[in-house]
Order: sequence, then C-alpha cells, then structure tokens
Amino acid sequence: MKALIFAAGKGERMRPLTEHTPKPLLRAGGLRLIERHLQRLAAFGVDEVVVNVSWLADAFPAALGDGADWGLKLHYSREGAEPLETGGGLLQALPRLGDAPFLALNGDVHCDLDLARLQLRDDDLACLALVDNPAHHPRGDFRLRGTRLVADGDDETAPRLTFAGIGLYRPALLDGWQRVIGDAAGAREDPPRFKLAPLLQAAIAAGRAAGLHHRGAWTDVGTPQRLAELDAELEARRLR
Repeated sequence: MKALIFAAGKGERMRPLTEHTPKPLLRAGGLRLIERHLQRLAAFGVDEVVVNVSWLADAFPAALGDGADWGLKLHYSREGAEPLETGGGLLQALPRLGDAPFLALNGDVHCDLDLARLQLRDDDLACLALVDNPAHHPRGDFRLRGTRLVADGDDETAPRLTFAGIGLYRPALLDGWQRVIGDAAGAREDPPRFKLAPLLQAAIAAGRAAGLHHRGAWTDVGTPQRLAELDAELEARRLR
C-alpha cells in the first residue's frame, strides 16, 4: 500500500519556528511530526510514501533520506516555490501513488487513529477520519451519519465534525477535477493549484464518501502554543 503526506505548506502561523524548518519537521516528544507518521504507516504495512514539498523543500530529504530508517521507500513530489494546495498537490503526486486506494495524511497533525478503521465500499471514493470540533474550529467540516458523510442540506441533524487530516482515497476521486473546480483561482495555472475540499463535497453529494468518528488523541499542530502543549504531553507520556 502507498501513502501521501501533505508537507508543502509554508507554516505561516507557526513562525518564527518555521522560518528555517518546515512545520512537519518540527519536533514534539523528541520526534519530528512527520517521523511519527512514517512510524505508523510502516507499522500498518505501507511500503511507499510520497511526501509533497515546497517550502524549504530540501530540508526533507536531508532529514528523512530515502525512508530506509523506517523500512519505507520515500519519494518527494516537489511543487516549486508556491504550494499547489491539497488538490493540486495530490494531482501532481498521483502518478507515484498508482491505481489502488492510498492513504493521505496532513504532515502537521498528531493522531493515534488505527488506520485499519478507514474502509471503502466498492463505489466509495473517500473515507475520512473526523474528530470532535476543537476550540479553534468550532463549526467543523463535514456531517457524519453513521458511517456515511452527508451534505449539509441532506441531514441537518447529523453532527458536523472536523476533518482530522487523514483519509483513504481512490485515485478516481480526481477524475473530472476540472469540471468540479471550474474557474476557481489557480485551476488554470500550470501546474494547477486548487483545494481538495470541492472534490470531497462532490463525492459526498454523489453518496460515495464514508467517514468515521475518531475519539482518541488528535492535535492540529497549527500554532507554537499547540506544538508546545503536544510536546509537553508526549514528553510526560514518554517519561512515565
């Protein structure tokens, strides 16, 4: 199985920590954030990982090498000076991910999700992990009814939860992306720059998206304060 780690962002809210270090390479509990992902992916049985990079791109191969330390083969999808957003980044990395379903994880989250819980039905294009809405994102992202994601207008009683930044996808999710994205800013650039969310919303509207509610550990490491809190938590756990 293959996986993609989104690691191209500039980490502007994390400055000054990210002025010389990409956010996924920051440490918490003695390990880089991305190293924790690589450990979990290797333990799950993933053998190849694509890391999309832009900001301080050369720092990633310098820190992670070819992935041999985790029993993985790492590939780097270089996006140039400006990140291509999640959709554009996934589109560029797709040739390296093959034809089978693959995992994709945000490089700046910490989560103890059992990746085996992510499951696709025969016609599903995506299965997303969702978490309770944190204080910094109270409105959430997607509605979950049982194991299915539903559009806002279809079931207002279904809870609106926050996307954990972890999902299982079929490459076909990107089929016809031009039709879905339309004339959105960046869509006509070369390479195209666009967000993944509209494609997920289209899959949800078509009834082709699953979800699960993860109630375990999860942190969106988006600010220096949240990084410091995660570091303290992991260090305390390590020293017990």
